Amino acid sequence: MARAFAKIAFTDNVKQLQSEMGSRETYQVFEQGDTDDVCIDKRTEQFIKQRDSFYIATSNDDGWPYIQHRGGPKGFLKVLSDKQIGFADFRGNRQYLTVGNIQGNNKVCLFLMDYAQTRRLKIWGHAEVIQEAEYAGLMAQLELADFRAPVERGIVITIDAMDWNCPKYITPRYTQDEFVQFLVDD
Repeated sequence: MARAFAKIAFTDNVKQLQSEMGSRETYQVFEQGDTDDVCIDKRTEQFIKQRDSFYIATSNDDGWPYIQHRGGPKGFLKVLSDKQIGFADFRGNRQYLTVGNIQGNNKVCLFLMDYAQTRRLKIWGHAEVIQEAEYAGLMAQLELADFRAPVERGIVITIDAMDWNCPKYITPRYTQDEFVQFLVDD
């Protein structure tokens, strides 16, 4: 898993800066992992299933980056296999920036945050926009029975790399349910 992450993230410019700043030796170990194979293990699957939001980064045809927050009930980001995740794309502000960017460049990066436990997972992959007419079975897996937001399409991401990132500087934040539970437990 670490080698796949390093191959994507550690470009020549990044490696040069790591050398200049004294961290190259530490991160060079990531590149020497035994496999590029990336699989969602049980720990990662549980983490993904507990998220009620994430951030997705894309870039447009001119190379400009864009990041968007996506939210829904816990579990709206689905684990489809050990190498794929997906979600129903609910109607939003109708700018279609993320979907439009994916159609031009399907490389994406997701940040999944657990603010309360100060954990984050970064995921790099290739996204595909799917429509109900062509992918009815897959869309059925992505839809949420008890969530009434209009679904316009699905987005399926084939994972190329993942990295559990350090918790440093993650400010703990709590959902209303977590806060209430904290009060009850106290």
